[in-house]
Formats: sequence, structure tokens, C-alpha cells
Amino acid sequence: MNEAHHSDENDIDQPADALIAQCLNPENPKSFFLFAGAGSGKTRSLVAALEHVQVNWGEGLRRQGKRIGVITFTNAASDEIKRRIQFDALFDVRTIHSFAWSLIEGLNHDIREWLRVKISEDLDDLREKEAKGRAGRASDDRKLKIVAATKRLDSLPSIKTFIYSPTGTNRTRDALSHAEVIRIAAHFLQSKPRMQSIFVGRYPILLVDESQDTNRHLIDALFEVSAKQAGSFSLGLIGDTMQQIYADGKEGLGTALPSTWATPGKQMNHRCPKRVVSLLNKVRSTVDPHQQQARTDAREGTVRLFIVPSSIEDKPGLEDRVAARMAELSLDPQWLQRDAVKTLTLEHRMAAARLGCLDAFVALYEIDSTSLLNGTQPLATFFTDQVLPLVNAHQRDDRFAVMRLLKTLSPLLSVEKLKGSPGKSHLAEARSAVDELARLLADGRDPTLLEVLTRVSEQHLLQVPERLAAWTIASEEEITDDVEVSEDDDRRKLIDDLLATRFSQIAPLATYPSRKARFDTHQGVKGLEFERVMVIMDDQEARGFMFKYEDLFGRKTEGKTSEATRRLFYVTASRATKSLALLAYTDDVTRVKTFMLDNAWFNEDEVITIV
Repeated sequence: MNEAHHSDENDIDQPADALIAQCLNPENPKSFFLFAGAGSGKTRSLVAALEHVQVNWGEGLRRQGKRIGVITFTNAASDEIKRRIQFDALFDVRTIHSFAWSLIEGLNHDIREWLRVKISEDLDDLREKEAKGRAGRASDDRKLKIVAATKRLDSLPSIKTFIYSPTGTNRTRDALSHAEVIRIAAHFLQSKPRMQSIFVGRYPILLVDESQDTNRHLIDALFEVSAKQAGSFSLGLIGDTMQQIYADGKEGLGTALPSTWATPGKQMNHRCPKRVVSLLNKVRSTVDPHQQQARTDAREGTVRLFIVPSSIEDKPGLEDRVAARMAELSLDPQWLQRDAVKTLTLEHRMAAARLGCLDAFVALYEIDSTSLLNGTQPLATFFTDQVLPLVNAHQRDDRFAVMRLLKTLSPLLSVEKLKGSPGKSHLAEARSAVDELARLLADGRDPTLLEVLTRVSEQHLLQVPERLAAWTIASEEEITDDVEVSEDDDRRKLIDDLLATRFSQIAPLATYPSRKARFDTHQGVKGLEFERVMVIMDDQEARGFMFKYEDLFGRKTEGKTSEATRRLFYVTASRATKSLALLAYTDDVTRVKTFMLDNAWFNEDEVITIV
């Protein structure tokens, strides 16, 4: 009896799922906004909705050549949803950029005209500001932008086909930027009735996950489609405004919705322990009326706030001591295992510094942050995915692994080379080349990446990325101004900085884009969960302007920055499934402690000051 009662209490959100199912009837579609707070199982609701359509309407939709569109926030979320629906082609699951590009790809004439108008408007604005502005850095930046925009405008007529890669750098002159793809897709949906009709004909149902952080231009366009195509289109927005942490999302999404929209809501937090749920409710109580329930079978959980002066030395050492204290307080020795704790920093550099790969990370991040973070940057992957595995296999004395890697990666064992001159000599040459590379690291030596690159190039061991070709001169020589380099001076300096770093930074660097590192950023873990979470809040080290924990914790009481930081705090705290350590570095320990106790976010015994 008790178990059944508990089950009923934990299933209080079933009416929300039933209401969503009603909205997704293709014969009578209805738009909706689903409020889904942290840990509410929104992915489960999304998949349940897709399965409902699959079972009840799938056959008819397939016959008509229609699909269900699903926009996700990350590639990982997209992959997870595809896996759960068994890769059924009825569902077109994409990230926002991929989805937007699928709508406009091939519309080259229209794209060219949009760019012509937009670039012309931007140029007029820049020239007006330059005419009114004073000499200085801002003026220099404007002049450079004017030159670049003018060149791009002049080149438009010669571009026959525009290209775009959702995961690539998009640097060539025929490539669109990430922001442009979104803006163009939104503009076309709003301004082209025929495109609206085609869109709704293709996607009678469109579900948008993490809608509070979906670009506002696209959201506005979808609202317009929903209004004009009422009766033949269902737009389902899933999200929680408290978890909006990106500036380009639509403010106040979920409020002032059309009267015809359904507004299902989910109250249960299936992820967090009871103490974390009560903290989350307190944090959002001054923002909106939404409050969550913890599961009846949830653990109580352990939460502690550590307040530390910003001036303290050896912050990584202090963070290790905090983890040890959490092991005692939560009776959980796993806090002593670094890889069993997810540590969240405000920016990537803070994580890289603690991982031990700051120099390499900074250079690569400045070269191209997007491809670095999604693991596709050639300069990074050359060292992390090619050189490092070879070195590791050799150091393990794993000959099979070495040969497997060489056959995949090395030009010394390419099919063409072996066809031209079969025999064992190539194998011996390849092994010798690996031995030469390994000698650089023998006896505990830690060579620079330039030394590694030079050795690899001299031995013809691996195919060197094109952008590093100019640095593969014999080690006795210096790169002079006579060497032809396709990079501009700034980028060349960044590559110099990268190659000056030590090879020991490559192993920790390799763990970061793959999300295997014990560190991540506050923004990067949205949608994820971890048993033990340590949140590091340090405005001084972060050097950012979007988020200010000092403002949230009593230095200021209102303002956009403070509210954005409150939302970020909510997101990070809601990742924990067992225990949570919040570590606030501050210039005023007393103020932060007073704020926390006065606002009843924590009890007295949950606040630990370290001075």
C-alpha cells in the first residue's frame, strides 16, 4: 500500500504528459509551452511525446511524406534523443544551427540578397560611428571592420553557392557564420509565405528543447508561423526561464502566451536530493512562483557553502581540502577521488589552469574556440588524437597498438607506399620513426610542441596539418619573414605560443573537449547530472562581465547581471544527485555569509568560512 502511495506521489506529472499527447494530434494540432524545471525529466517527456506520435500517427505521417522536427541545444542531446527513439527517420532531430541551415541550404539567390542588405546596413552604421568617433582602439577596430565588410560586399556577386558547417569554422568567403544562418532562417520564415507553407507541410509538429536559450529571432519567427498556420501546426516549446543562461534567448518566454496555447507544467524533481531541491526553491522564490517537489524516495543529500577570501593562495590546494571536508560531512569517501567529483568553473581558462594545460588551451581557444570545444580543431587533434596515442602506445610497449595507429595515420604505411615497394622495410622505417619520437620524451624529458612537430616532420611519421607546415623547418633553422605563411600576424603569434608549450599539456587537454575531464564550465553542464558537484564561484579569476557572483551575494541586489548570475547558480546547483559543495571566493567573507543566512538559502551549520 505504502509503495503504491509513493508511486502515485512521484507520478504527479502524468497529466502534463497526457496534455502534450493531446496537443500532438496532427488532425487537431495545438501549440504548447511545457514548464520543465531542473531534473523534471523533460527529455523523458519529450521522448514519450515522440513515441506517442510514432505509435498513433506515424504510419499516416510517413505516407504523406511528413516528419516531426525536434530542435535540441547540443549535439549530445540530439544524439541521446535519436538513440532513445531508435533512430526512426520519422523524426528529424537537429541542433538549432543544423536545423536552420536545413531550411535555407540552396537558396543562394535569396541568401545573397539578404547578405547584401545586411552588410550594407552594417557598413552605414560603422561609417556613421566612425565619422562621429574619436581616434583610438575603437576607431582602429571600426576601420578594420569597414575594410572587411567592404571586401565581403564586393565578393558577393561572384559567390555561386553558400556553404555552412554547424561544427566547423566557416572561415572561407563563401561560408555563412553561425549567427547569420539563424537570422536568415528566421527572416525567411517570417517574410516568405510560401516558405511557411512548405515548412508546415514538411513539419506539422515542431518541438524545441531548451527553448528559453533558443535564439530569440528564430523563436519569434516560429511564434509567427504558429499564429498564421493555426489548425495545421503544433509548436511545442519545452523549457524553464530560470535556466536561461545565454543572452540571445527570448526574454520572458512562457509569459503572455496566446490564449489558445496549452501550458502543461512539471513539479517533480527526479534528480536532486531533498536538500538541493529546497535550496533551488529558495533561490527562485523571488523570481517566479514555480516550486518543485523532491521524490518521496529521494535521499536527504548534503549541501555546504564554503566562503573564502579571493586573495588566498593555492586555490587548487584549497579546493582539494574542501573535497576532503565534503568526504567527512557526507560520509562519502568518493569525494577524495578527483575523477569522482565534477568541478564547475566560470570559464574554460579556469578549468584548463586546474587541469594543467592552460598555455596550450589559451592559444588554441584564441585560434578557434568553437572547433576546439567540439573536438574538431585540426591543430589540437593532431597532437591529442595522433601524436599522443602513438607516444602512449610506445611507452606501454604495446606493439600491436603502435602498428594499428601507424596503419591508420602514417604516410609511411599508406596503401600507395606499400603498393609501390612492398616488403618489411617500410615497417622498420615506421617503427624507427616512432622510436625517434619517443626519444624526445625519454628519461622524463618534456619537449615543446615545436620539438615534437619538428621530429614528426623530419621522420615523415604523420601528415602535418597544413597550417603547421611553415613551422616544420629543420630544427636548426628559425622561421624568418622570408618563409611564406598563410596566417595573419596575430594567428601566427598564437601558433608560436601553442608550439612553445610543453607536450605534458596534451594529455589533460585531450580530456577536455570529450567531457571526460573532471572540470567543466557552469554553462557547459546544462542538461547533465553528476553525483558529487563542486561549484567554484570566483569573479576575480573569471574576469567576465556576464555573470557576477559578488553582485548576487549581496554587493548588489538587483540588475540584469545579478539575475543572470542567479539563473546560472540555479543551473549549477541543480546538477547534483548526491551532494553539493559551493565554493565562493570573495573580497568580503562577512557580507556573503550575512546575505546567505538573511535570505535563508543555508542554515548556519551549512556555511563554512575559511580565512
